[in-house]
Amino acid sequence: MNIRLAFSSTVSSLHPSGTSLQSSVTRSILRPAPLLLLPRRFHSIIRRATDPSNIISKVLQKSACRDDTTLIASASFSTMASSFHPEQARVPPALQSPDPPITKFKIGLCQLKVTADKEKNILHARTALEEAAEKGAKLVVLPEIWNSPYSNDSFPVYAEEIDTGFYASPSTAMLSEVARLLNITIVGGSIPERSGEKLYNTCCVFGPDGKLKAKHRKIHLFDIDIPGKITFKESKTLTAGESPTIVDTEIGRIGIGICYDIRFQELATLYAARGAHLLCYPGAFNMTTGPLHWELLQRAR
Repeated sequence: MNIRLAFSSTVSSLHPSGTSLQSSVTRSILRPAPLLLLPRRFHSIIRRATDPSNIISKVLQKSACRDDTTLIASASFSTMASSFHPEQARVPPALQSPDPPITKFKIGLCQLKVTADKEKNILHARTALEEAAEKGAKLVVLPEIWNSPYSNDSFPVYAEEIDTGFYASPSTAMLSEVARLLNITIVGGSIPERSGEKLYNTCCVFGPDGKLKAKHRKIHLFDIDIPGKITFKESKTLTAGESPTIVDTEIGRIGIGICYDIRFQELATLYAARGAHLLCYPGAFNMTTGPLHWELLQRAR
């Protein structure tokens, strides 16, 4: 077991700059409108859109084609330009960071050795959380998939139905109890979650009252094939999450990602714009791509 304690101060240096990171988002939405090639049978429909107040009549134009069998429609850039304001292109609009509840605190980062015994994994994680709290950590973070071996064969076997209740999810039941007893905030790494017929890679955040404050499902699944080194496809069994997760906690506003989510700067940009004080990416990076990317990407985000 390896527990690292880090001092964190919720000052502007921990807050990614919303201004400098927005340029990539702006560029990504400024793509030219596509051309539409329409069969002749649609011409009569298009011709009926002749009312000057109808936006279709403003953006459609007929093109002289050799066989006159197609109609080429394109968006009018002059119309678009008159109503486009680049300074308003940031999505979402930036929010002012709230005042952090505390200005200095310890973070416990728990490195765990996972076994095939789920009960031992849960006990091991609990011991690590308690040790971190004893050393003064107010926020404790577990790694990705800490209650299960990291394999597509294991995910369905170790998955828990988090939404059903603690009786169906012993891993989150432990996290809730420890957070309440030790009066700490826990970013619970991640566990395989079963929801209906789907499986997710899910991170749960618990407050000092033991209540579930947020749940993040890994958005970007890790599919990789490096011949002779590593081949793994999370998408074989897991379903990608659809929503970013930002949560207000007792130590500040936190943006949550899981492992491969860190590769995509747009998620961090969004969290910065929403006033996050801290970004947490529980991970279980492999030893092929991990040494190349992990520390560098943390600095970049």
